[in-house]
Amino acid sequence: MAKPVGFEVKDWVAPPAPQGEPLEGRYARLERINAEDHSGDLFKANSEDTTEGIWDYLPYGPYHAQATYHKWLREMAALDDPYFYAIKNKELGRFCGIASYLRIDVNAGSIEVGHINFAPALQRTRAATEAMYLMMKWAFEAGYRRYEWKCDALNYGSRRAAQRLGLSYEGTFRQATMYKGRNRDTAWFAAIDKEWPALEAAFQAWLHPNNFTETGQQIDSLGNLTALVRVASDPTLER
Repeated sequence: MAKPVGFEVKDWVAPPAPQGEPLEGRYARLERINAEDHSGDLFKANSEDTTEGIWDYLPYGPYHAQATYHKWLREMAALDDPYFYAIKNKELGRFCGIASYLRIDVNAGSIEVGHINFAPALQRTRAATEAMYLMMKWAFEAGYRRYEWKCDALNYGSRRAAQRLGLSYEGTFRQATMYKGRNRDTAWFAAIDKEWPALEAAFQAWLHPNNFTETGQQIDSLGNLTALVRVASDPTLER
């Protein structure tokens, strides 16, 4: 009896690595990170988080001097993996967040989004959601088969965000790494290419101006729109 094997992937062509072109939407614009262009806006926006909570689950930061943050951005801008973008909230007219592609494996068609750091001016905005949509859109339209999101298992905000964006929970790796002298169990989420058409429709419906009241309140939640696409929900969020 023949053993079971994975389905055939016909005519596979490896996708390109990110090339640095801006990602433009109605509410957000993403640009390849550049210390000279972006450090001023970003440092100021990050400083508006007086609790410094945006750094809790990142392996670096906080930065208390713009020169130090500028140096770090310059170092990140020189890397191809992770590949950083600065995120502009177009409604405010300034850059107030960053995110990156990482673990870019063009031969497997797999790419991860991470190093997400949204200052208060970007959190819970249409620009924040659209930025995540634009990064996912680029990846799948470029030909990637798998789009990953990983986070500290104790970072429930990140876990909720991944699920809201339509990524399915795939498990938790215990004692996966350490950072800032602490253990990290890592929760894994992902979406795959065959799910993208339905996810894109959900994003477009949520981002449409008709989905918001005159005061900017959403009518349909993105989590409800993506719920039917996810193949597995995070059980931790249901407790």
